[in-house]
Amino acid sequence: MTDRHRHLVRAALLGGSLIASAAHAQDWPSEPVHVFVGFPAGSSPDTIARLVAEPLAEALGQPVVVENRPGAGGVIGVQQMLARAQDDYSFGITINGPLTTAARLIPDLGYDPQADIAPVGLIATSPLVLAVAADFPADSAEAFIEAARAEPEAISYGSVGEGSGAHLTAELFAGAAGVELFHIPFQSYAEVTTSILGGEIDSGFMAPSAALPQVQAGTMKMLGITSAEAFAQVPDVPVLAGQAGLPEDFRAELWNAFIAPAGTDPAIVARLNEELGRILQDPTVNERLLAMGWQVQPGTPEDLAQRIADDTALWGGVIDVLPAAN
Repeated sequence: MTDRHRHLVRAALLGGSLIASAAHAQDWPSEPVHVFVGFPAGSSPDTIARLVAEPLAEALGQPVVVENRPGAGGVIGVQQMLARAQDDYSFGITINGPLTTAARLIPDLGYDPQADIAPVGLIATSPLVLAVAADFPADSAEAFIEAARAEPEAISYGSVGEGSGAHLTAELFAGAAGVELFHIPFQSYAEVTTSILGGEIDSGFMAPSAALPQVQAGTMKMLGITSAEAFAQVPDVPVLAGQAGLPEDFRAELWNAFIAPAGTDPAIVARLNEELGRILQDPTVNERLLAMGWQVQPGTPEDLAQRIADDTALWGGVIDVLPAAN
């Protein structure tokens, strides 16, 4: 066979594959679609999944069943999606941790976020706020940093657990600011809030929605926010980037995303991304997400893949210098 003949054969095979893929996507779905969530019913990721599932089911013409598989910070949900993956009907909605930090924090994770996941699209992002009690001496991030520099480890902060987004964000902040803070892990933002108000700890990085009720009650204040720009839910809280020596590009965000198992028909991934984009344009969806502390952030599968790669590198650098990693 000549080179020209080989080229023609390869082109024919590729063309046939693309035609078959397009035909499959047109017929899909012909049965219920399953979306795995690694958190319990009523949690933020679960609420987001159900907010997306209803209009997605209408668009697809088939039920979209949200299946909760809580545990290990969302990892079990991803594991279950991959274990059940078959015939392009198993997907997931997950926070960033299982795709960016889990491989560094959990031995024998059981999957490779880079090789085993097909990104569909980002759903929404959420920054964290640096929160302290209303009577804390510092009234700004700059004053907070100056106090921390003056007395290393004298200022404590709470998080929702070792390796959590709140923990890693605080360590990213401390490293960028050149300060040493004392970490105390808790089980929930509610416990962190109670401990701040009770004077047991000094501060915490938490979701704006978790701190906002206390701020409105006058018992807590927010010194800064980790997003690159002001956040609509708390527009008066200044960004931390650029303050007191922090880099201008300082940013730390949590996010939720729609994912598929690697090997999912690309035409189906494209269709899901298109439908997801339409759903996220709905003003009602935007309002409900913002009330929960999430900013809609649609994009392409390639955008999500880049976000996964960037955040894996960012948080990997933080994890590498944690005491537990040494």
